[in-house]
Amino acid sequence: MTLATLPLLCVLSLASFPQLSLSQLQAAFTFSRATFYGSPDCDGTLSGACGYGEYGRNINGGDVGAVARLYRNGTGCGACYQVRCANPLMCREEGVKIVVTDHGEGDYTDFILSARGFGKLARPNMAAELMAYGVVDVQYRRISCKYPAYNMMIKITEHSKFPDYLALIIIYQAGKKDITAVELWQEEYKEWKGMRRAYGGVWDMASPPKGPINVRFLTVAGDDNHQDWVQLAGAIPSDWKVGVTYDSDTQLT
Repeated sequence: MTLATLPLLCVLSLASFPQLSLSQLQAAFTFSRATFYGSPDCDGTLSGACGYGEYGRNINGGDVGAVARLYRNGTGCGACYQVRCANPLMCREEGVKIVVTDHGEGDYTDFILSARGFGKLARPNMAAELMAYGVVDVQYRRISCKYPAYNMMIKITEHSKFPDYLALIIIYQAGKKDITAVELWQEEYKEWKGMRRAYGGVWDMASPPKGPINVRFLTVAGDDNHQDWVQLAGAIPSDWKVGVTYDSDTQLT
């Protein structure tokens, strides 16, 4: 597939681009560079380093990306950024909002966007010309992730083995907060036990607690490093199934 044909397949209507608040518009941008990776459907990749799988391909309408230093050993998975290219003649001022689902870097780039997301940096009818550059100068800033139609959900990964090994991913991580620790309540010992960050956004534990599992995770706000524990009672049923996603009935703000 040539670069010239990608925008015809990847660039969606701009009418659904979310409106930015005044506080977001006033936030400082950081200068960097961005490129894109190709895929037949222009979405993300199933093999992203965050471990999101199918969710990492099509979350946020496929406007996703890999990051380099912003990956932060997996803590940056699920974070949202506004990225706009620095060429005002070719690019829209508002740029595109992307969700981090992977780790990677190109030619001194902080972002490798999906082809769909990269094409949305451009002004109407200029996506092919912009994509022909391959790498562009950009400005970016972190913004809050917004999933008004979804609570946070816990997906039991395909690597889990009931009941001896549990690995999970927290998805639809709204707000502008990082998840830095995940713990499971052990009723037998009346204490919380920490899970291990296996890789990316995947947390795991051998010999997990029996029965319905209470989960809590530590969130750190990106603006002021304020920390909060968020507890999800009975979020994982006693007969949890590999590959199933469970609704937490909770949204981060």
